Amino acid sequence: MSLVRYNPWSIFDQLNRELGTSASYRNEDDANVATANWTPSVDITEDESSFKLLADIPGVKPEDIDIFMENGVLTIKGERSTEEKTEKENFRRVERQYGVFYRRFTLPETANADKIEAHSEHGVLKITIPKQEVAQARRISVKH
Repeated sequence: MSLVRYNPWSIFDQLNRELGTSASYRNEDDANVATANWTPSVDITEDESSFKLLADIPGVKPEDIDIFMENGVLTIKGERSTEEKTEKENFRRVERQYGVFYRRFTLPETANADKIEAHSEHGVLKITIPKQEVAQARRISVKH
């Protein structure tokens, strides 16, 4: 017996793929709309000095990934190109998704946007977001 991960929305995802529609994400700051054909899985961790974001994006070349930070929002966009498939290959099932992906993450004020680094290795995109030092509260004496 094998385990199967249950996704209650899978029927809607399948319908979207068959109809050729896609999920869309709206930028709340303006009227720009970005469309995504698939969404990479992402893990986010935090330690004393940084936040780390790991995104599964196998088959995506680093030059096909755009990462930018604006108004406290980290955006990851890219595209995985489709492979040429011939009728001779006798596909029984196709689950890998191709096309544009788009993810956005709101970062806390402690994130240092000027020192964000990104590396891609073995299909995993690793983004390191250092924390900046938080100003410590101090007592101010009143002179008379």
